[in-house]
Amino acid sequence: MPLRTPAWIALGFLAGALSVLTFHAAMWEALHLMSLPGLRMPAPYPMNPTQPFGVPAIVSLCFWGGLYGAVFGLVAPRIDLPLPATGFLLGIVAVLVGATVVAALKHQQLFEDGSLNNWARDLLVNCFWGIGVGVILSLLTRRARVRS
Repeated sequence: MPLRTPAWIALGFLAGALSVLTFHAAMWEALHLMSLPGLRMPAPYPMNPTQPFGVPAIVSLCFWGGLYGAVFGLVAPRIDLPLPATGFLLGIVAVLVGATVVAALKHQQLFEDGSLNNWARDLLVNCFWGIGVGVILSLLTRRARVRS
């Protein structure tokens, strides 16, 4: 029995949030440990409070990753690519939205400083996260189909 749209959205949200805690954090940690010039990252799982509600940054990242995942769950079944490949594209979209829409809403410079290092870091972390969304969602939907 095929999954219905609400199930895809819910599982997409879960996949997006879980991918933040696993894939996103793994790439973040790899960059942190490598400490490459220009690609340096602080330790993953940041606990600093975010604006405007003061929730820890990792909670905010999971929430936004979940929202992206929910949209991914809505769109992915209509795209004729494997979910991990579609997730890679999701990572690129997340970087572009962050560099334009989010930057504008936060009154920050669009496309940061345009540094190749920033783009490389953002693409590595977010594309790995997107692949994770695809992998996790494929596992969750497989399990949901078996149960139904």
